[in-house]
Amino acid sequence: MSESKVIHSTSSPRTRQSLATDLVNAGLNSGMTVIVHSSLSSLGWVCGGSVAVVQALMDVITPAGNLVMPTHSGDLSDPAMWQEPAVPQQWWSIIRETMPAFDTKVTPTRDMGKIVETFRTWENVIRSSHPQVSFAAWGQNVEKIVSNHSLDYSLGENSPLARLYDLNGWVLLLGVGYENCTSFHLAEYRVGQAQQVKKGAPILETGQRVWKWFTDIDFDTSCFVEIGEAFEKTGQVQISTVGSATTKFFNMKNAVDFAVTWLKDNPR
Repeated sequence: MSESKVIHSTSSPRTRQSLATDLVNAGLNSGMTVIVHSSLSSLGWVCGGSVAVVQALMDVITPAGNLVMPTHSGDLSDPAMWQEPAVPQQWWSIIRETMPAFDTKVTPTRDMGKIVETFRTWENVIRSSHPQVSFAAWGQNVEKIVSNHSLDYSLGENSPLARLYDLNGWVLLLGVGYENCTSFHLAEYRVGQAQQVKKGAPILETGQRVWKWFTDIDFDTSCFVEIGEAFEKTGQVQISTVGSATTKFFNMKNAVDFAVTWLKDNPR
């Protein structure tokens, strides 16, 4: 949506203060651990843009809690698997040999939105080490959340998602749908039905850039909307409005446990 359309569709400017008030009304409060999936344009016209949104989230959660966002960089991957567009096969070896290694400070996110890009460079925000599906965190337990992120089985038991589950975290869908709910991937691992695949990415190993192959599961987000809608029917999702955005706010542990049961009952 163009900025002029956003302005015309916004009744009054969204500000750091108004967004913070809306976030509290949506269920967030000081000391919570919250993973946020977001769309800046969904909020309407925000004075200060993504910076104001991050400030508002931090104002509400405070350093006593934890603010987490997925900072994925899916373009750091095996070119043989690329589609839309694919690249010529004769390029594959060159790409594997020369693609810059994942760097927690430098590597940009891909298709994660402006709020995430702003958050990942914020002071005292720490990013996990996975080259494709890293997470960034700010707050009281950041080291516990982002450290020791396993290269293999990247969203499983040795991932920030599992640590958020342990911390009884919450999920905020800020203007986005259940298809963006990364937490459901943890349920995929726990059900154990997914096919294993080989993936690759450039990483730094003892200071040297290397292309590293690793094992993971073949992610399937095609059922996430269906899982989310079924979970919503249990009455455990608080639906609100922040700015112009519809929000869905729910307990991560309850959602993952529900997804595990749903996936077992609906094998793919």
